[in-house]
Parts: sequence; structure tokens; C-alpha cells
Amino acid sequence: PMQQQRRQPELVEGNLPVFVFPTELIFYADDQSTHKRVLTLYNPYEFALKFKVLCTTPNKYAVVDATGAVKPQCCVDIVIRHRDVRASHYGVIDKFRLQVSEQSQRKALGRKEIIATLLPSAKEPPQQKEEEEKRIKEHLSESVFFEQTLCQPENRTASSGPSLLTVFLGIVCIAALMLPTLGEMESLVPLYLHLSVNQKLVAAYVLGLITMVILRT
Repeated sequence: PMQQQRRQPELVEGNLPVFVFPTELIFYADDQSTHKRVLTLYNPYEFALKFKVLCTTPNKYAVVDATGAVKPQCCVDIVIRHRDVRASHYGVIDKFRLQVSEQSQRKALGRKEIIATLLPSAKEPPQQKEEEEKRIKEHLSESVFFEQTLCQPENRTASSGPSLLTVFLGIVCIAALMLPTLGEMESLVPLYLHLSVNQKLVAAYVLGLITMVILRT
């Protein structure tokens, strides 16, 4: 009877059942392959659904396609990456909320909550896992959800290598060091291109700095 009373308001509100698998995401710190998980959202209905992924701690996760649509009687995969794996987050329970609506409507027709936890290792003693499951079940308090920012492909152009200017300066310095020094008589290079020892020392110094910059990038 109690269950019926609890379910009744949901039916009155017209909440659409949301079919998503799995309903719990576990990330293991010592296994990098588990740092990326896939949620599959199924749409068994005759109409298309819009979906939005919300999270209690959006900064800890990168969600590929946090908003989108799923066609009637189709499914869509949502990739979730844990991007802040550290010991202080072990055992912390985060929540995702998958919110769905009909394409023509803005109002959410239904929602489903997914629990996410980071654990140190998959090789935990069974007792610890039981305690963890008990704690998850007790974690029923209302959570505050935030919009999950769209996961953009990481912009690595700035850090992928040295800039064109750095490379150009390096080539100029190398060329300067290869030019003849003032006082060398037997040279096919015009006299105005002969550099003094001090000029070559400056070029060598600059080249050293550029090499350090290139090695750091």
C-alpha cells in the first residue's frame, strides 16, 4: 500500500518512464579503461525524444553530447569520462540526471537518476563493497543538479608543439652561426654577411633559449 501511495503522485504528474542502462557508474582509479563509461538511452515510444544530461558535480566529468535527440524506437549512447581521478574523490557519490522531453515541448516529460562513484580498485574486499552498496541506498537525499557543459574536443594547438615564430627564430640563429666570422678571408659569402664573434655569441644564446622552449612544449 505504501508503494502504491508513493507511485501514485508520479503517475498523476505524468512522468514518462525513462529507460537507461546502466543506472550506476563505477570508475576504478587503478584501471584507466574504466575512466570512460557509456550510458545507453532507449526510446521505445512512437515519438522522438530530446534529452539533457545534468550532474551534481559537472566539473568532474566530461560528457560527450550532453544534449541531443533519440529517434522513435531507437537508442543512443552517451559517453561519460571521469576527468578528475584522485584519492580525495574515492567513495564520493555523484549523481547524473537524464531528463527527456518531447521534441516539440520544453517541459521535461520524464527523468532518471544515475549514481556515479569512483573507487580505488576493483579488487576490493567483498565486505567493503557491501558497505558501499548500503551507503548508496541510504543516499536518497534530494540533490542539486547542474547543466553538464558540452564536451568540446580538447584544443591542443597551443601545447602540441612550438609556434611557427619560435621555429623561425631557431632557424635564423642556426643560419647566423653557420655564416663566416669577421676576418675569414677565404669565403664565397659577401662581406656584409660576415658576423662578429659577439653577434654569434648572442645567436648561440638565443638558440639555447629557443631549444629550452621547444623541449618544454
